[in-house]
Formats: sequence, structure tokens, C-alpha cells
Amino acid sequence: MSKVTLSVQKLRKKIGKKEIIKGLDFELYEGEVFGFLGPNGAGKTTTIRMLVGLIKPTSGTVNIGGFDVQKDFMNAMNLIGCIVENPELYPYLTGMENLEHFAGMLPKIEPDRIQQVVELVGLQERVQDKVKTYSLGMKQRLGIAQALLGNPKVLILDEPTNGLDPAGIREMRQFIRYLAVKEGLSVLVSSHLLSEIQLLCDRVAIISKGRIIKVDSVHNLLSTQEKMVWRLSPYEKGKGILDRLTQTAAEGPFGTIITDFNEGKVPEWNEILVKEGISVIEMNRKLPVLEDLFLELTGDDVIE
Repeated sequence: MSKVTLSVQKLRKKIGKKEIIKGLDFELYEGEVFGFLGPNGAGKTTTIRMLVGLIKPTSGTVNIGGFDVQKDFMNAMNLIGCIVENPELYPYLTGMENLEHFAGMLPKIEPDRIQQVVELVGLQERVQDKVKTYSLGMKQRLGIAQALLGNPKVLILDEPTNGLDPAGIREMRQFIRYLAVKEGLSVLVSSHLLSEIQLLCDRVAIISKGRIIKVDSVHNLLSTQEKMVWRLSPYEKGKGILDRLTQTAAEGPFGTIITDFNEGKVPEWNEILVKEGISVIEMNRKLPVLEDLFLELTGDDVIE
């Protein structure tokens, strides 16, 4: 079992009489990318702000590297780096000047460390240029370099691919995976791009209305979501047969029928349909996607 780097237990937050966060429990492990997903108003941003000490919880604990954020704030914060929303950078300074400025706010950051993070994020060729000349992706990398200056164990990134083009998104995904796998960081990523979370993360927490409704590996979350899509004629008779055989037949879009997928049973179901006089016009295995599971768990809420 990998080492726990961040632990959240019974975390609650009330604003006035309204409880926004309702008893969250989850952990991050060393060397993993952890996705944090929730629809608008779910409490995702409020939770992140409590994790990084920007607001105090009403009750519960946040523990980073063995240090309680409320009881041992400085030691806990020394182990965490974060970018909440957009990185705060000075556009008329160079990348190096930005990093030197932020390093001056942290205890005992050596010049060698600044050079290390520059190389880590791949900005060696442009770090002496002014930030106003950087692309959005380069600004994101410089922001991550800033967050890594203190050599944290946990890195929190809020919408790290926001505004990037497809090539930039792919590059950022590869970079985040590198930080986790090669550098051993725990990376918590909040994102509205469900397809990216599916490709990027080892585990995912889905939060809705202030509660976490599911935490599991992406593989486990999707393993029960595989479906079979059928197009049959006549439709009603075919759907009735499939419902009898699978107990899961449901009406799909564009005149299709959707059932659970069972690799050992699909040929048998097909054979029975044909024997019953059903024309099997189309049958497709529908690979699972996180978006389907998300909508199933949270309804049609819009994700942040």
C-alpha cells in the first residue's frame, strides 16, 4: 500500500445556517493522480480552499504528511503546493524573476532549487523571457514551477487544462503523469473535462451537494458500466426478448436498445433473437466513459 500523503476526515463547513460541506472522507496516496469532480455548487472549490488553509472547516480534519492543518499549519503548508484557478504571475517580469520573487517568500529556497523546477517544467529556453510573451500553456507550467519551489509532497491543481488547445491539454496531461509517476508527488486535479480525468487519473472522487458519493479507481468505476447497444426489428418484440434475457434492456437514443454487456452471453442472446424472428440490424459494444457514470450518479447537473 502506498503512503498516505493527504487525509481528509469528517470535513464539514457551514456558512451561516447552511451546511456546504457535509462530512467528507478521502485520502491521497504517494505517486497518484486523484481526480476531484462535482457539479456547480457541489462544494468542490470550498473543499480545496480548506485543504490549502484558505478557509477553516467548521469541523473535521485535514492532515498533510502527518501534520494537522489546523494544529500545525506551517509544517502542513510546507508540504503542499497549489494553483487555485489561474496562476498569479507578474507579466512584466521574466519567468526567472517571477520564480525568484516567490522563492523569496519561502524559507530556505536555494538557487539550485529554482533551476531544478525550471528544468522540471521544461522552461529552460524561455525562462529569461517576460511572462507577457508566454503562451497559456507556458504560464501554466510556470505556475506549477512556482507551486513546486518548496518541494511539496502534495500538488493541487484547479482546472490545469482550462483554455488550452488539444495539443496543450495532451502535453499537460503527460506532464502531470510524470510528476506523479517519476517524481512521486500526489496530485489532486479538479477539472470539468471528464474525458481528461478518465485519461489522467488513477482514482476519482465524485462530489455532489456537499457529499462525496463515490471514490474509487477509474478502472473500478467503469468496470460495471460496459453496455451493449442493439438495433432490432421489430423493435418492441426485440426489446421484450432482450429484457427477458438480460433484465436490463432500456430504450436508447435513435431507436436503439441498451443492455448490460456480458461477453460470454452476447452470442447466445444474438442467436435467440434470430431464432425468434428478430432482425439484428446492429449490435455494438459500448465502451464505458466517466461521463456516463457521472450523469448516472448526479443526474443532469452541470459540472463545474
